[in-house]
Amino acid sequence: MFLARLLSPLAPPLCWGCLRYAREGPLCRSCRGSLAWLAPELVPVAGVALFAPLAYERAARAMVRALKFRGALGVADPMAAQMAANAPPGLLDRATLVPVPLHPARLRRRGFNQAERLARALARRMRLPVSDCLERAGSARPQVGRGRSERLRGIEGSVRLRPGATAPADALLVDDVVTTGATLAACAAALGVAGSDRIAAIAYAHTPGR
Repeated sequence: MFLARLLSPLAPPLCWGCLRYAREGPLCRSCRGSLAWLAPELVPVAGVALFAPLAYERAARAMVRALKFRGALGVADPMAAQMAANAPPGLLDRATLVPVPLHPARLRRRGFNQAERLARALARRMRLPVSDCLERAGSARPQVGRGRSERLRGIEGSVRLRPGATAPADALLVDDVVTTGATLAACAAALGVAGSDRIAAIAYAHTPGR
């Protein structure tokens, strides 16, 4: 560990998209240019109003994987910066950020919840409160590789309010990537039952058309 810390300043920063030298930030100029930007507007996904600045492909997919699977926690801040800079007017004005929860078994294996890291980074940038008020139950089976209907059935009812927690009146769910929206729908349902008046969502990337 000491040797890694000693040598890390000597290693050139690499782009998470192509593993080439990156002078500024987690992506090189070429990979930044390949990002597919989405319109700065809310779109309905599984009944939840969602904003995401980027399509889940190419370099954006690499950023998500770097945070989620490679433990590159430092990319959470630039990801949050892109979310904040492109958000629709008013979305981040007064909301309480609610990270999409990770199943306890997966949290133990990974050591962190990527949605919670993004929410904290976004909160610091926008000076917003964070309420980690939701928890996951049920199966820890990954959503990757499952069809839309199977995802929606699999997540239904598996998210609930943490014991002793209070749902914020104006809740903005935070996640790294949204595909079918099954998890968002379950989170929104739990918040609605618990008393949230306004519920929307923000993510780093989204798969349009899903």
